[in-house]
Amino acid sequence: MASSGPLIAATLGATTVSALAIAFWRNAIGAAVMATPTLVRGPRQFGRISGPEFRWSLLAAVALALHFACFITSLQLTSVAAATALVCLQSAWIAVFQLFRGTRHRWQVLAGLGIAFGGVVTITGFDMGSSPDALLGDLLAVAGGALAGLYTLAGGRARQTMTTGTYTTLCYGMCAAIVAVLALFSGQPLVGFDAVGWVGILAITVCAQLVGHTAFNHLLATMSPLLVSMIILLEIPGAAVLAAVFLHETLPAGTYGGLGLILVGLAVVVLGQRSGVRKRRDGPGPRADEPPSDRLAELGTD
Repeated sequence: MASSGPLIAATLGATTVSALAIAFWRNAIGAAVMATPTLVRGPRQFGRISGPEFRWSLLAAVALALHFACFITSLQLTSVAAATALVCLQSAWIAVFQLFRGTRHRWQVLAGLGIAFGGVVTITGFDMGSSPDALLGDLLAVAGGALAGLYTLAGGRARQTMTTGTYTTLCYGMCAAIVAVLALFSGQPLVGFDAVGWVGILAITVCAQLVGHTAFNHLLATMSPLLVSMIILLEIPGAAVLAAVFLHETLPAGTYGGLGLILVGLAVVVLGQRSGVRKRRDGPGPRADEPPSDRLAELGTD
């Protein structure tokens, strides 16, 4: 997962590949790869998709398509480290969405949100003084994080009754179709790249989409949501280190401070949500004034 941002930035910087081309091909190839074993093992699964499953998958696909459009474009405008940290705010955005839906979070979750968004203010403040493009890239990455949160919520509802293969095939396929429409209207090409560009697209698809994204979807069925969430958070320092080593990216000290605040804040959000779940399990039963055990961070999206 941590290689996603550096790989995308390197491909965009060294080739003629467009942002939406990366989004299209990683989802189109991902859908084809996931559909193959699903069709072999249970071809009737797609015929049994219910109306609610399709609607939740469609909502997830729309959010995922817009997420990729925002995040990949942000990598052309701001640093890899900043874009990755800001887009990883999906856990915080899910908590915010739940607040608007009436969920009463524990104080640890609210404190974590404050710390994480304090990191956002720190990063955008430094980029505001550097260039308008960097600030625009930061804002696109923040929007990408919010869309990733919406994707997670919608995908979580669909995955309650769908297998990983069926859901990812449907979601990735619809996402690719939506991105193709966006590319048509924006005039971004989806083909006609040189060999190096196609190698970059393939590397992004294998590392970020198939090994990273799909693996996290599958791990949710076998591992604790807390562990999955904490693994996702490692993408923030991982991307910063890879960008520094391979792209020679250097950042102001204040920006690194903002990255640290986001990482700490998200960890507090995840751990605070987990603490609430443990107390409810150990107690005599759920109480009306306690927040539900929604999963705050389930899927990696980049």
